[in-house]
Amino acid sequence: MNHPLQMTPPARKQAAERAWNQLFQLDPEGGISLQVQIRRAFVAAILDQRLAAGSKLPSSRVLAQQLGVARNTVNAAYRQLADDGLILAQPRSGYQVATLPEEATRSNAPLAASATANGPHWAARIGSRYSTMRNISKPADWHRYPYQFIYGQPDPALFPIAEWRACSRAALAVLAIRDWAADMIDGDDVALIEQLQRRVLPRRGIFASAEQIMITVGTQHALFMLAELLASAHSVVGVEEPGYPDARNIFALRGAALRPLPVREDGIEIAALRGCDLAYLTPSHQCPSSTTMSLAARQAVLAHAQRHDQLIIEDDYDSEMSFAETALPAMKSFDAEGRVIYLGSLSKTLAPGLRLGFMVAAPELIAEARVLRRLMLRHPPANNQRATALFISLGHYDSLLGRVKKSLAERAKILNAALRTHAPSLSFIPLRGGSSAWVQGPAGMDSGLLAKLAEKQGILIEPGELFFHQPPVPCPYFRLGFASTPTDKIAEGIKRLAPLVNQARL
Repeated sequence: MNHPLQMTPPARKQAAERAWNQLFQLDPEGGISLQVQIRRAFVAAILDQRLAAGSKLPSSRVLAQQLGVARNTVNAAYRQLADDGLILAQPRSGYQVATLPEEATRSNAPLAASATANGPHWAARIGSRYSTMRNISKPADWHRYPYQFIYGQPDPALFPIAEWRACSRAALAVLAIRDWAADMIDGDDVALIEQLQRRVLPRRGIFASAEQIMITVGTQHALFMLAELLASAHSVVGVEEPGYPDARNIFALRGAALRPLPVREDGIEIAALRGCDLAYLTPSHQCPSSTTMSLAARQAVLAHAQRHDQLIIEDDYDSEMSFAETALPAMKSFDAEGRVIYLGSLSKTLAPGLRLGFMVAAPELIAEARVLRRLMLRHPPANNQRATALFISLGHYDSLLGRVKKSLAERAKILNAALRTHAPSLSFIPLRGGSSAWVQGPAGMDSGLLAKLAEKQGILIEPGELFFHQPPVPCPYFRLGFASTPTDKIAEGIKRLAPLVNQARL
């Protein structure tokens, strides 16, 4: 290779362009502004000492041309880097890399291997093996598959980006920041609690005082705290069969004995509740079957709990996704004795990444849960709580719910028709709400094998084995989520899945 000084001017220019293009791997579709991407690349190069102190940076015009971006984008990035003290503006000579304290770059060498000959023996030190539990999983790049029948992912096209950004900006106003920026210790944003009381809980028939409500980092966070507070090695916990695997795992961590509660089309087998101290139920849209517990069954469960001094955790899973004409009220709404602990979530309708949920229970339990939450994480991010409160108060939440329900109803109709037309060997409960279908294959079909065959064809499904405490062998059940599946892909995806059913028979 020629030394740079021996190169011709055009060759030196091309070499410089290649060097800067290697430093900046810009992705216009990456969801992050180009200015931020440029700043990140500079920060990494400077802290990793790939750009030495005193190195001159290209002019904004030259770098903009090399990267194919607007000059203002580069200027804005340079100004922010200068404000942060990473680069210096030199009169009449542009920018150069600043000299940083040694501590700023000392820790950027590659990390040493975690295990050495004299290091800790982690296999012996780690007391609990959470990684051995059976959990729901999906490919990290699930959104790249053409037919993505997985649960829990929203359709980004339905999310009101402009409205959410406006609420987020309002939450960042000076007066608002003064209101929420202080450490709340074990408290919550008063504005969000008020909106839950006024706008969210009443539609489920629940009217609660502020002392009965606590914000959580999603439903799983609430379940973990409840297991810590209410379950032990001496407890018997009823969990639906099939049911939510993470609930089963969380209670198992406390050493509780798990009692499978067989799920029927209108509820659970009441007799299975005998001997339980606590039962975890999803009556609105059962996980994973999407069946709805009838009003009579809900009343029977509550009556049994009252007679036998039992507690009920009501996970109102997917209740806001009901597109039936009349939704049944929550079990908590007719709980006169405070035996029902109600769990709700804003994640499914807003965005799973927000991790915002809430718990409604007796003040005594909420008070203890607040102390436990403080030990874990103090409180959920207050800025997100305030932005969500504004989002609800301005009517955006109700508007979003309307669009989501309409979209889910349309997709459910298409999925129902596609299963009947293209896959008659599969049986399922007709969808009246929720965002997934629970499907049963013919005798001898193994859903785990079907999932592997389908993935090779660009189709993602969720095998049913994970949802059972005692799964049938082979397990013929699987779940089809459709909230994020493009409408025009649903029928074609089922059509391509159908021929694989026979191949998945053992």
